[in-house]
Amino acid sequence: MEYVLRTYGLTKRYKDVSVVNNVSMNIRRGEIYGFVGRNGAGKTTVMRLICGLIGKDGGTYELFGKSDGSAAINGARRRTGAIIETPSVYPEMTAYQNLKEQCLALGISDEKVIPSLLAYVGLENTGKKKARNFSLGMRQRLGIAMALVGSPDFIILDEPVNGLDPQGIVEIRELLLRLNREKSITILISSHILGELSKLATCYGFIEKGNLLKEISAAELEEACRKSVRLSVSDTEKVPYILERGLGLTDFKILSDTEVEIYTDVKIGEVALALHAGGIELFRVREKDEDLEGYFLNLVGGVG
Repeated sequence: MEYVLRTYGLTKRYKDVSVVNNVSMNIRRGEIYGFVGRNGAGKTTVMRLICGLIGKDGGTYELFGKSDGSAAINGARRRTGAIIETPSVYPEMTAYQNLKEQCLALGISDEKVIPSLLAYVGLENTGKKKARNFSLGMRQRLGIAMALVGSPDFIILDEPVNGLDPQGIVEIRELLLRLNREKSITILISSHILGELSKLATCYGFIEKGNLLKEISAAELEEACRKSVRLSVSDTEKVPYILERGLGLTDFKILSDTEVEIYTDVKIGEVALALHAGGIELFRVREKDEDLEGYFLNLVGGVG
């Protein structure tokens, strides 16, 4: 599997305080990597480090297999587009003029790419309208268009839907999904709107107080958050027979000598009666129906 980004013990300190502490993250080609963390957790700092906007105090990282300490890193960065915090646009310029300036900054003299970029992000009809008169959603789409100048293989987006209304959020989500599916662009995205992030991400990294707590795929997260009922019983030896033969249940897992987890909707009363008839005592029942937000809060220890 080819990695677009790998970090190894990446560290950044401000006045002896580690805002990024020994972070080792892995983003594979084609992924949409959801970067999850509270305000001040270190998400933006990691992104700034990767983009070369600030210096590191420890560790290293690779972009497209090129080490940050090598001369080849500049070429790798040219394959990367980014919006850190807010889009950097010229408010007195039109969308076309902003993209023209971005082309010039990247040494691209051919303006033929601009109309197609504007059309791709839905800004082809903005004409002479200046960016200062754009809605927040339009400015975000213009920022993404600017990040796409140079046809990057990897884009880094820091809170791209922050402050948007529901329609704007849907528009950005659909745009990012298209970029990933149609252009095979790998995306690193942070967002406070975890329900929306769960509609995009194919994998996640959870950061808290500068420490990367966990990386997990969307499939693994879905399994971890799967709705279930966990039973604590006196003995699980006969439980499979009781559930399968007595109740017709097949989607369950024996966790230990005293615990079983059932993954289908069940009537607890019927289960309790069937277990009792089979000589099994039921001690405790716990239901689990968790989403991304609940998983994150459990991981970091609740609301901080």
